[in-house]
Amino acid sequence: MSKKKLITINDQELKFRPGETILQVAQRYGIYIPTLCYLKRAAPTGACRICVVEVEGARTLVASCAAPALPGMVVQTDSIRVISSRKMNLELLLSMGHHYCVTCEADGDCRLQDLAYQYHVETVRFAESPPKYPEEVNTFITRDFSRCIMCGRCVQACNEVQVNRAISYGYRGTSSKIVTIGDRTYMNSDCVFCGECVQACPVGALVAKPSRFKGKPWETKKVQTTCSYCGVGCQMLLHVKDNRVIKVTGVEDAGPNYGSLCVKGRFGYDFIHDQERLKTPLIRENGAFREASWEQALDFVARSLLKIKKGSGPDSIGVLSSARITNEENYVAQKFTRAGIGTNNVDHCARL
Repeated sequence: MSKKKLITINDQELKFRPGETILQVAQRYGIYIPTLCYLKRAAPTGACRICVVEVEGARTLVASCAAPALPGMVVQTDSIRVISSRKMNLELLLSMGHHYCVTCEADGDCRLQDLAYQYHVETVRFAESPPKYPEEVNTFITRDFSRCIMCGRCVQACNEVQVNRAISYGYRGTSSKIVTIGDRTYMNSDCVFCGECVQACPVGALVAKPSRFKGKPWETKKVQTTCSYCGVGCQMLLHVKDNRVIKVTGVEDAGPNYGSLCVKGRFGYDFIHDQERLKTPLIRENGAFREASWEQALDFVARSLLKIKKGSGPDSIGVLSSARITNEENYVAQKFTRAGIGTNNVDHCARL
């Protein structure tokens, strides 16, 4: 095999593809390199320095997420020098804020917590930053600046994945933080509350407000389903506890959305358990509604349509389809209209 396409990682000679980074090669071959700031579908930044590796001949440790794989490169992912650096970087990240895991929403699903446990970081040698006040003035997202580690994943998720460009880095030095334009609250900014930043956050700095204190990650069952708000077909995970949906996240490894959701898909699930939600078909009789079975309701609709069609012709009937159903169901609706009823009077509520 040509040496021009080989890189050695942990004494293994591996073939790499043009443009791949050290991290991507390692991940493809199942070699573990921890990451914190790295975000798929976004340009690598090397901000957290957790993915550093030792490259033979290099003066310093190299951020594997940003370093391109080169022919003949010899890499060690877990040398003594590498592990020591990762532990110190974790200490620095932990000292940046107030990471009180007991009541943190990310407890059990926190990348920083996982890495601190993995590398046995029990004490922090550096002075902890003073606490900062959280922002809770909007309905959807709580921003806790005391837990932010400035990894930048939220900025990349907003600017590069969703391309909303609502947040960026602000200020300098110890005053650095993630800000909106003019350092305004989310509610008064360009944020559209898609929640991409919440899903990207590896700690508890950004939290879905409706799900706070509803359940820890290990208490929930994740059920994959398709979002019903439009016909795109976004894949989502329902986080269910005690037979109630307490949170929604996007499925990161499935199309068409690959983790992304809009504000409705991520936060508009409260109707599921609303006490006023209709759960039984209703038929109007003598000016009032009565409950009916699905069989009775469908039979009533079928008889009524046949009566109208026979008395006034098929073009006297119109069908309005819904944006709240899938493309497949909309296809069936128009097929029923044209082939079943015999009219082309079919439209979609998005045109109203």
